[in-house]
Amino acid sequence: MRIFNGLDNLPVFTNAVATMGSFDGVHSGHRVLLDRVKQLATELGGESIVLTFEPHPRYVLGTGDDMLLLTTIDEKLWLLEQMGIDNVIVIPFTTEFSLLSPEEYIEQVVAKLSLRALVVGYNHRFGHKKEGNYDFLERRNDFEVYMVEQQRVVGGKVSSTILRQLLSQGLNDKAATLLGHDYLICATFDEDGSALVDQHKLLPAEGSYDVEANGERSTLHVASDSTLRLEPKVQGKVKIWLK
Repeated sequence: MRIFNGLDNLPVFTNAVATMGSFDGVHSGHRVLLDRVKQLATELGGESIVLTFEPHPRYVLGTGDDMLLLTTIDEKLWLLEQMGIDNVIVIPFTTEFSLLSPEEYIEQVVAKLSLRALVVGYNHRFGHKKEGNYDFLERRNDFEVYMVEQQRVVGGKVSSTILRQLLSQGLNDKAATLLGHDYLICATFDEDGSALVDQHKLLPAEGSYDVEANGERSTLHVASDSTLRLEPKVQGKVKIWLK
C-alpha cells in the first residue's frame, strides 16, 4: 500500500475509485464501504484510494475535546493495508482546510485524483459547515458517485461513537462484533517493559486483560496513568489484540 502525506506530488492514478472520511476504528461499517471501493476498482481495472485526515477533524473543530480514538493514524493505516487498499492519502486537517466550501473541497482535493468513481457513506458530509453531501456529489458529471447505506450487525447500529461507549464500558466482545475484528492497540515497549500510547487513544480501564500480542497469548496490564505492561515482558513494537 502506498501512503501519501498531503496532496502535493501525487502520482497519476489509474481508473481510480476513492472514498473519504476519518475511518476511526476501520469498523465493519467502514469495511462494507471499503469492499465496495475495491470491487469497483477491480471492475474498472484501476486502483483504490482512501482519503483520510490527521488529526481527527473534531479535534481541530473543537468538538472532540473529550473524544478518544479507536485507532491512531498508524493503527488506521495498518488496518487499511490489511483490507487491501492500494493507496491512502493522509490530509493534514487544519482550520484553514475546514473552511473550504464543498465546491472548493472538490476542486482542490477530489479533482486532483482524476477519479472514475467516488464511494461515500449514507451520512457523509464534507466542506465548511458540512454543507456537502451525497446529493451535492451526485449533481457532478466528472465521476460516478455511489452511496453505501447504514450498516447494522446482529441488530445493532455500527458507528465509532457506539464503539467508544462499548469499549469504555468493558463490553469488549460486543465491540469486537461491531468492529469486525478484535480491538487493536499498537505500542512500543521500553527496556523496562512499559509503554505509553498516544494520549488520544482509547484504552481499556485500569486492570488486567487477556490479549494476543504479536501472535502470542499474553496478559495486558493497564495502570491508572495509562501505562501498559505485557506479561510475559516484551520490548519493541507490538500489535496487541484485546480478547
